[in-house]
Amino acid sequence: MTISLLCLFLITFVSLIFVAKKIKRSKWNLPPSPPTLPVIGNLHQVGELPHKSLQRLAERFGHVMLLHFGFVPVTVISSKEAAEEVLKTHDLDCCSRPNLVGTRLMSRGFKDVGLSPYGKEWKERRKFAVGELFCLKKVKSFRHIREEECNFLVKKLSESAVDQSAVDLSRTLFCLKASILFRVALGENFHESEFIDKDKIEELLFEAETALASFTCSDFFPVAGLGRLVDWLSGLHKRLNDVFFKLDALLQHVIDNHLNPKRSKDHQDIVDSMLDVMHKQGKDDSLKLTIDHIKGILTDIFIAGIDTGAITMIWAMTELARHAELMKKVQEEIRERLGNNKETITEEDIDKVPYLNLVIKETFRLHPPVPLLLPRETMAHIKVQGYDIPPKKRILVNAYAIGRDPKLWRNPEDFNPDRFIDSHVDYRGQHFELLPFGSGRRICPGMAMGMATVELGLLNLLYFFDWRAPYGMTHKDVDTEEACSLSVVKKVPLKLVPVRVC
Repeated sequence: MTISLLCLFLITFVSLIFVAKKIKRSKWNLPPSPPTLPVIGNLHQVGELPHKSLQRLAERFGHVMLLHFGFVPVTVISSKEAAEEVLKTHDLDCCSRPNLVGTRLMSRGFKDVGLSPYGKEWKERRKFAVGELFCLKKVKSFRHIREEECNFLVKKLSESAVDQSAVDLSRTLFCLKASILFRVALGENFHESEFIDKDKIEELLFEAETALASFTCSDFFPVAGLGRLVDWLSGLHKRLNDVFFKLDALLQHVIDNHLNPKRSKDHQDIVDSMLDVMHKQGKDDSLKLTIDHIKGILTDIFIAGIDTGAITMIWAMTELARHAELMKKVQEEIRERLGNNKETITEEDIDKVPYLNLVIKETFRLHPPVPLLLPRETMAHIKVQGYDIPPKKRILVNAYAIGRDPKLWRNPEDFNPDRFIDSHVDYRGQHFELLPFGSGRRICPGMAMGMATVELGLLNLLYFFDWRAPYGMTHKDVDTEEACSLSVVKKVPLKLVPVRVC
């Protein structure tokens, strides 16, 4: 009798769930979905390169597509028009962030800018970051650092050019971006600091990005703590915490050094600025900064500030190395406009070489450093292309798919900077066919600072050196295979031989 009652209860319970889902589906005009498997939903269809997997699915099921990652529904946006509705029309209603295990840990309980949910405190931190940390005045104040580090890069490359040895540009450009950021943000000399190990910094950055992009059962199977148990048993919980403590040790060292009254400094870096605000803030100030807030914001800068800029330069040099005629074209313009006798490049030279800007735009189109923009979460019911997206649902914008949409771009798989000649399309968040920095309230606040390094770094590489493939290889051997964590890097490091010409 007891067993019969239990079976009846289970049948009734399952039936109610089925009916509830039917009612819910009739209430909303939800986006189309690929077929799902029990429990895991569509997770089996997301491979090692999610941006490509989702692009292929969108070609079959639509540019507004509903997937189920475990028990969590996620709407994937893959068209310019749908992206504009999400990032502009409905920006205020879907500019929050989901509460995920990795983002909560790395942001110290959402005390940062990039990963925190929308709210009053986030708005104050964002306002502070845009107005004080990454404003144009601040960016210009660090100009001498960017120029000095690029001069150092040219000197090191010139040494390799003497014996015609191949240079690992992937590592070289990572070190350039890291050296600039460490001086600008942390007040640390990347080349001379006894505390900084270059190999460990690169490894830590990769681990931090992997932590943010990790598949966690807690995020996709939030059922009675079972997801947390699986994460703990699999060792993921320990790996996340290991990364957190390594990064925390680095940031604590930096802060302790800044708090040392005997510290010498040649400029006001970003840590200085935040500590000044923290020490001067009053009880009634709307912006509240603690050491945890400073660490959270520095984590954003560390993760987003190094890799994305380095990746853009690496992909630009990769594509130019594969297309000798384009390499020649951009170098001829640079050397003709700047002359052949410059000892150093300054940031004033950047505006004199417009074709370089087209090369960077085309690199962003084909190789956005973060192809899936950081996930958003709706705060209200919205409609996108006629489809309903209820509150508290996740949205992913596939910038990679939009950048290769044949409806927007002729021959979209080709690297062709000329497509931007006389084009109004830019990457600053107002044109939704090109979204390397996102758009709306969540656009990257450090865009100007990041672009300053990318432009100056590439200008130095292309002015002072010709580049050829290593011995036994040709430009046809330079591949574009990708590897993915939070960002998308070139899987095989780019190695080229520099030939000093200027």
